[in-house]
Amino acid sequence: MQGRNIKHELFTQFARVGKALSNANRLELLEYLAQGERGVEALATVSGLTLANTSQHLQQLRQTGLVVARKEGQHVYYSLADDEVIVLLDTLRKVAEKNLADVERLVSTYLTVKDRLEPVPRAELLNRVRDGLATVLDVRPPEEYAAGHLPGAVNIPLAELERRLEELNQDQEIVAYCRGPHCVLAFDAVARLRQQGLKARRMEDGYPEWKAEGLPVETDNGTD
Repeated sequence: MQGRNIKHELFTQFARVGKALSNANRLELLEYLAQGERGVEALATVSGLTLANTSQHLQQLRQTGLVVARKEGQHVYYSLADDEVIVLLDTLRKVAEKNLADVERLVSTYLTVKDRLEPVPRAELLNRVRDGLATVLDVRPPEEYAAGHLPGAVNIPLAELERRLEELNQDQEIVAYCRGPHCVLAFDAVARLRQQGLKARRMEDGYPEWKAEGLPVETDNGTD
């Protein structure tokens, strides 16, 4: 009986994590934090939530140990507790893709239709970059790029892509990446590059998955 009570209590604690993940806004906040540390105000702006609502969601994530916080003056900054949170989000995505018809419908309707080519696997991209055979394009906002990016990646936000094409090596294949495998920015970037007659593909995932796998990353302060 005692063994059963311990097991039940463990599942109760596991359920707390599940409850924290059972909100679309909190999942989106976790994706933003997977790019790097951010303040509450910045998270509210990028998510479109009110400051109060953002703070409430972050507190719930903090209570379950998914995020940590630090205070600097009057500002509070949040980050993921560790890379295992990225692995958890990736597993959640894969399970949903495999078992929920609505997820498959959304992906095929809004994403696959934009790009039917197979994305570039992480290991292949790493080798191609090391051999000087690919130009890596990061289409995330500058602050996310500064917090961490693929080695040698060129940062051009989607809205600036057409007027900054000269910054890319157009003799190479261009591989774009964003916040994750379902980030629309990377899909749109590839489509626009192809319209310009350039050879372009997406990376299979995004920066968080690359980092969680232990692959090399760079920040504005140097290589990690």
